[in-house]
This record gives sequence, structure tokens and C-alpha cells, in this order.
Amino acid sequence: MTAIMRPQASACPACVAAPAAEALAGSALHEEDAHVVLSLPTIHCAACMSTVERALADVPGVHSARVNLTRKRVAVEADPGIRAEDLIPAVEAAGYEAHELDTATLRATETDRAGRDLLMRLAVAGFAAMNVMLLSIAVWSGAEGPTRDMFHWISAAIVLPAVGFCAQPFFRNAWTALRVGRLNMDVPISLAILLAVATSLWETALSGEHAYFDAAIALTFFLLTGRYLDHRTRSAARSAAEELAALEVPRAWRIGAAGEEQVSVTDLAVGDLIRVRPGGRMPVDGVIAEGTSELDRALLTGETLPVLAEPGRAVSAGEVNLTGPLTVRATAVGRDTSLHRMADLVAVAESGRSRYTSLADRAAKLYAPGVHILSALAFLGWLIYSGDLRVALNVAAAVLIITCPCALGLAVPAVTTAASGRLFRHGLLIKDATALERLAEIDTVVFDKTGTLTAGTPEPTNLHDLSERDLRVALALAQGSSHPLSVALTQAASLAPAHVTDLSEVPGYGTEGTWQGRRVRLGRAAWVGAEPVEETAAYLSIEGGTPCAVTFTDRLRDGAEEAVRGLREAGLKVVLISGDAPAPVAALARRLDIDDWQAEALPQDKAARITQMGENGARVLMVGDGLNDTAALAAAHASISPASALDAARVASDIVLLGRSLAPIPEALRTARKARRRIRENFSIASWYNVIAVPLAIAGLCSPLIAALAMSASSVTVSLNALRVR
Repeated sequence: MTAIMRPQASACPACVAAPAAEALAGSALHEEDAHVVLSLPTIHCAACMSTVERALADVPGVHSARVNLTRKRVAVEADPGIRAEDLIPAVEAAGYEAHELDTATLRATETDRAGRDLLMRLAVAGFAAMNVMLLSIAVWSGAEGPTRDMFHWISAAIVLPAVGFCAQPFFRNAWTALRVGRLNMDVPISLAILLAVATSLWETALSGEHAYFDAAIALTFFLLTGRYLDHRTRSAARSAAEELAALEVPRAWRIGAAGEEQVSVTDLAVGDLIRVRPGGRMPVDGVIAEGTSELDRALLTGETLPVLAEPGRAVSAGEVNLTGPLTVRATAVGRDTSLHRMADLVAVAESGRSRYTSLADRAAKLYAPGVHILSALAFLGWLIYSGDLRVALNVAAAVLIITCPCALGLAVPAVTTAASGRLFRHGLLIKDATALERLAEIDTVVFDKTGTLTAGTPEPTNLHDLSERDLRVALALAQGSSHPLSVALTQAASLAPAHVTDLSEVPGYGTEGTWQGRRVRLGRAAWVGAEPVEETAAYLSIEGGTPCAVTFTDRLRDGAEEAVRGLREAGLKVVLISGDAPAPVAALARRLDIDDWQAEALPQDKAARITQMGENGARVLMVGDGLNDTAALAAAHASISPASALDAARVASDIVLLGRSLAPIPEALRTARKARRRIRENFSIASWYNVIAVPLAIAGLCSPLIAALAMSASSVTVSLNALRVR
């Protein structure tokens, strides 16, 4: 019986109930059933959930389908024989994009211990801060003598264990920095917290009037807030990036003594015979032992024209088999395949980017020593002036607290979180912590061609030049093939096909049949006896006539024209670098009005060109999707890859384009520049706050109440300013 479990009504039915429903799906799963998880990047509301669930429920063998809107995925419980390829067409027919996810990869990344740890410390600090503030209000309201001392001791009993537990991330980072003889932002943070607690204990023991317990725990709470915001931004990016990596399910069909069996790619060995079906990607490097077909090498080399695959030809991991089944003998597996040969080149390119210093790090280098020097001078000045160690220590603590880096600690993560959320709504996923800052500095954008500016999907260009007879015959032959050119011709032609009998596909060559007693063929030039043309083409021959060519061009990716136009209007230089042949690259450059283009570029050529641009002072954004783009993506100042890109390209990039359109890229640059302005504004707010507050602290006019209020006001102001990015 086919059943779909609906989320129960709640305050937010789509967002709250969906995760619970998915959990139920997992608990109800029988061991003998298939459990398939699909990514649904284009769903956005509860109506989408219902549509997808109904579409999957209609697939024979599906027991249940439960959509998680928050994670944009659907968990399907079905009969053992049901696979993702049986379900994806149903989802796409309902109007939504779908990709298979590797459930093992997802399960490995479900646990976020660091995030839970920070959240737990944040909750404890918040609870402690609220209680200590209540006690402090009584002191500020005029409690004196034993009553004030009692409130201070209760505050100490709350704050000491709370700070000892909650401030551990700052203490650990500060100690790590000090051990190697350097300063970071956590050094003044830790010193401020420890000095505030120590001074407060001393004051309480001496029945002093003021204590900084409230400021110490509030400082810890606000800084943990900033740290958690920063972690959530990064972990969301990691989680989504790992989910994208799970789109490529690493399985292969190995031919053994017992026949074909589906195994993990990690189980393959050199010498294994592997069956690669039409439409499948080569899992290893090898040599074709049996079969004839055509290979799509676009992701690896940028070539748009498929190449002939026949016994004895070497193939590389990542190439796509198009028309006929192939048996490949593996010559390299795992990390020895062509997918990993550029690892050294990528590592060298990434080393240059790793030297980038973020705004926060640059601020910390100036801020940390400045605060320590200022506090030390205040301590020495008051000790010389008053001769009272207690007074001097109180002033030094006040300076450290009033100049606490709450605002600086929140300045970057608050803006990054807001900007990342804005870009995510536009279909862009930020993966790297400094990506926004680097993106804001871009002045040159380099695009790859195949799979990036183009969709890698051909479309016919000369149908109007063909006679109706030729077009009808070509259409009939094309309908008998799954070759990309045949599929494109079938989709583009509006005429009824001719009546062709004895239709058969010859893998690697084309399709042939009989029309009105004459042999007709559609395929490769040499096979039909035609003179090849420069463009990508399929050739039609009708027995007794002259062969003709049906030419094709690579279809533009959605939003490509808008993206290039928007970047040019923003004053950026646009460059096209491709591994494809000169003719199609030049045609695309003319179509998009790109003056600077380069064809037949090898992977190392792309990386070298981008490195040279950087040495000449350019800040380059690379947009690419193939293995041949990986080194260039790593070498660029910032990089973007589509979700459809190879895993290696997505790993090397800073930003992943979740949708199919390139139109959001100009918006990413605008948002990055706006975020950089907000970060600098936040640093200015923090600086002006210190300019005003520090003299008060040095003059000894800063009570714990003023310290706590000033610290809170600066933190709230910085957070509100960050929200303007949204």
C-alpha cells in the first residue's frame, strides 16, 4: 500500500514538522527496503513538499516519501529494487530539479559537535548573565553593607563556574597563540575576563563597593554569540557543500566470475573489468576492452564535440559514455586516476590564497597590543598617582572591560551571517570564511565555457537551411538515438518525422534505417561519407544524394547574458578562457560581447594566466566547473562553481552556485561590497566607542554599571548595523 505521511500542523508546518517526519521515515525503515535520499534544490514552500510527495507516491514500489523543506531533500522508502534513477524522472516531471545523495556521506556529516558545544556554552552564559544582572540591579539600586556583599558573593558563586566553563574556547585559543609568541583577538578577551573576575573577587573579599561579575559574564555571553554566529555560517556552508559532494554517488558495475555486480569505486582494483552503460561516467582510468561508443569529455577538457570510443582507446575517469555499452579494463583507480593528477598544482595554487589576511585578523594585530599597552599604562599611572594597588588594578580592569572586543568580535560574523543568508536566498552558498571579503575586491572575472557559460547542451543552428524532406528524415533517425545531438534535434524540430523502417543505432557512429527503399544515415562525417565542417555537426546521408550537415552550438546557460552584462556594467573586466576549439569559443565570445578570450587552454595554462593577472595587480574571480578548471579556481583571488560541477571543482571554489542560472553572480559582488562596507562601519563604531569610553575608564569614572551598559550598547549597535546587509 502506498502511503504518504503529512507533517502535522504547527506554528510553521513546513519548517518544524518536516524534520520530525523525516526522522519517522528513518525509524520506520525496514532492513529489506530501499532508502533513497534525493536533493531538491528548487523547492521553497509547503506546496512544493506536497507536490513532490504526491509525485513520488505514484511511482510503483514507493512506500512513503517525506520531504524536509529545511534541508531541501526527500527521504523515500521503497521496494529493494527501486533506485534513484527510477524516482528522479517523476520529480522532474512534477517540475522540480532532483539529484541523488549518498546517504553514507550524509550520515557521516550529521553530527555537529562543535556547534552543539558552542550553543551549550552560550546558553549557560546567557542564563548566568540574566541571574547576575538581577543581583547587580539590587546593588546599583543602593544595596549597602552586608546585603551588597551577599549579592556579590552570590554573583561570584554563579559567575566563577559559568566563566570557567563558558569561556574555555577563548582561553584555549589565547593559550595556543601565546605559546608560539603571538597575539590574537582571544588574548585581550581572556585577559579582560580573568582580570574582571579576579578584581571582583578581591573587591568582594574586601567588602568593596563595585564588582565586575556582571560585566565578565556579559562579555563572555556577547563574545560567544559572535563565535556561534561565525560557526553557524561556516558549518551551514560545510554541510551544504558536503551535501553537494554527495551528489556524485561513487558506484560502478564490476564484471566478475559470477557476472556483473555493483560495488563501491573504492573496492575497484587495477585490472578489473568494468561495465560502463550509456550515460554513465567513467569511474577509473583504463583501456576499452570491448564495445564502441562516443565519449563526452567536456568536464575534463572543455571539448564540446564527442569523441569516438573503440577497443584499445584509453579513457579517463570522469568522461561520460554516450551511446553504447563499454567494457573497460582499469589501469588506475582511486587517487591514481586523472581526477587527482592535478592535486599538486591545486595545492600550490591554494597556498597563495591561504596567505590572505582577513579584516578581522588585521584589526586583531593592531587591537590586541594596543589594548594591553593602554591598560598597562593606566595601571602604572594610577599606581604612581594614588599609590594604591587596589585602585590601580580596578582602573586597569575597567580599561580592559570598557575596551572589550565585543563589538570587534561581532563585527565580522554578524555581517557574514547576514550576507550569507542574503546570498543563499539568491542561490549562492558561501563556503569560505574570507570569501566575501575577497569577492568585494574583484576587478576581473574569468569564465570557463563548456558547462559554465554554456549548459553543455547542444542546439541546432541551421534547421532553416535544410529541406523539409531532409529535416523529416533526420528527425526520424534522431528519435532512434540517445546521442546528445540527436536528442537536441528531436527537441528542436517541429515537423512530423518521416516513416523510416529498420531503424538501428550503431554505437559510436550514428543511426541508420530505410526510407522509401533507400538507406539513410545520421551520424559521423566519415561514416556517412560527408566532408566535415568546423562546427559541431551531425551528418545526414540519403542513398543516392549528397550528404548534408546539421550544425549545432552549445546552448547558453540560463542567466549567462545577464551575468556578463551586469558584470560589465559594474565596471569589471570579463575574460573567457576555454579548453575548447577556437571556432566555438570565438562564436560564444562574439555572442556575449567578450573581447578577451583564449581557446585550447590546458589546465596549467588557465592557472598560469590567472596567476599572471594576479601578479599584474588584478583581483580575479574565476567561474568554472570542470576538472580542467580546478587549478584555476584555486589560483584565483575568489572563485565560483555551479552545483553541477565536478566535486574537485566545488571543493576548490569559495562559492557554490546552487541553481542553474548565472544571473546571481553580479548580485554576489554587490552583496560582498556592501558587506565589506558594513564590516568597516562596524570597526568604525567599535573604534569611536573606544575613543569615547576609554578616557572615562582611564579617568577612573567607569563603574561596573557603565562598563556593562557601554559594552552591551556597542554590541547591539554592531549587530543592528550588520542586519542592514539583508
